[in-house]
Amino acid sequence: MAHATMDDLQAALPRIEAAPAEGTIRAIVVRPEKGAREMPGSNAMSLAAGMHGDHWSKGCWRETEDGAPHPDVQICLMPARVIEAFAGPDTADWGPAGDNLFIDMDLSPGNCPPGTRLAMGSAEIVITEEPHNGCQGFIDRYGRDACVFVNTGRGRDLRLRGIYGRVVRDGTVSVGDSVRKVEA
Repeated sequence: MAHATMDDLQAALPRIEAAPAEGTIRAIVVRPEKGAREMPGSNAMSLAAGMHGDHWSKGCWRETEDGAPHPDVQICLMPARVIEAFAGPDTADWGPAGDNLFIDMDLSPGNCPPGTRLAMGSAEIVITEEPHNGCQGFIDRYGRDACVFVNTGRGRDLRLRGIYGRVVRDGTVSVGDSVRKVEA
């Protein structure tokens, strides 16, 4: 698959920026182990396990003082319009990005600053301050232009690579669920 060029990505920016303030879950990804991806139609989430079946609960790149996986990087969210610009409209092609939830919603700090609570399905998450950046794996999957696009300038300012959340109310999420901001 040919990677999107910077011109392609810049051309997609107006559509990305027009994402709604509240949205819809377009895809769910569970990563049972490094490199593996499953895309269920529904999945449970909890504070104890994060996205059930995901390798986050077995340990991740950020830990608490006692060595447990850090809850501030529990759930990865990416704007659906961004992954669509990299991987195309077929949600089956979105899993390699490694994010847990692809949401058609404005995830910028202006709309979803850290501390924002999002209700989806019967679960709730709170957006954390941890930055989410493109890495070498992201470059391998989507190309250098995609990584530069999300990690610099307007892409960085809008957090186009995505954001992290922590589960604050256990529940189940499904593709097609609405995502809305709620008061704590």
